[in-house]
Amino acid sequence: MTDQDPVLYEERDDIAVITLNRPEKKNTLTDAVIQGIADGIDAATKSPDVAAIVLRGAGDTFTAGYDLTAGTGTGTAGGDEPGWSTPYGAKGPEPRDGAWDPVRDYQFMGNNVRRFMKVWECPKPVIGEVRGWAVGGATDLVLCADLLYMASDAHIGYAPSRIFGTPTTMMWVYRLGLEHAKQFLLTGRAIDAETAHRIGLVSHVCEPDELSAVVEAEARRFRHIPANQLALNKMLVNQAFENMGLRTSQMLGTFFDGVTRHTEEAYRWVEAFDEKGFREVIRERDAPWEDYGERPR
Repeated sequence: MTDQDPVLYEERDDIAVITLNRPEKKNTLTDAVIQGIADGIDAATKSPDVAAIVLRGAGDTFTAGYDLTAGTGTGTAGGDEPGWSTPYGAKGPEPRDGAWDPVRDYQFMGNNVRRFMKVWECPKPVIGEVRGWAVGGATDLVLCADLLYMASDAHIGYAPSRIFGTPTTMMWVYRLGLEHAKQFLLTGRAIDAETAHRIGLVSHVCEPDELSAVVEAEARRFRHIPANQLALNKMLVNQAFENMGLRTSQMLGTFFDGVTRHTEEAYRWVEAFDEKGFREVIRERDAPWEDYGERPR
């Protein structure tokens, strides 16, 4: 592992630290990043020296979500993006240009969900460290963590609710309840740290320059509890949500995510990237709501 790897893994002081390492790209999610996170969770799970795990982003942002400019498989493509070219084992004709195969879409995005859910399924506590922004696909990942600690100037939200997505891991309703889940998923509004703490989305809010130290100190405390005790308590809590239909919600969320990316509105939205530029299209999406990059200064 080098400093150039998209995800860094480190073990020290009885904890594992998994760091998304694309700060120049706001740690946006690519297949390599998602796989690196999954590999890090696997390594920490197997390590007898790790009591708990910290999940964070390098630089000033946790992650700005999927990298829509890098062909991560979340586009409206006819099958030529990375990750889409491998057949899923069914015989059939070569798809025509622009055709959407919902099964291939579901299997590709479902693979991302399975890797995100390693955080949920890990027998060791995982603390998500939210600095700067956690947007869109970032929430599919970080809401799988057991505890969320947030910088006082950070924001979290599912902006693709406005166009081009639905939450795939669908943790929002299970972590927030009906009213707040609808409040923030129907609008896509950004949630500031004070609000996130008030509605129970995060465990703790602290000053940005203290965040990492506070998170690591909390993670180290888990070494004082037997690993089997932690695993059983986490499994018990998680199972209550599994019994409420979490996996079925994720199946629908992942499938609906593909549908929202292949409507006429979605096609035109992506086409506008070339016509207006990516940043201008995003600005137009968020300006009516005055959040994310369009917050009043």
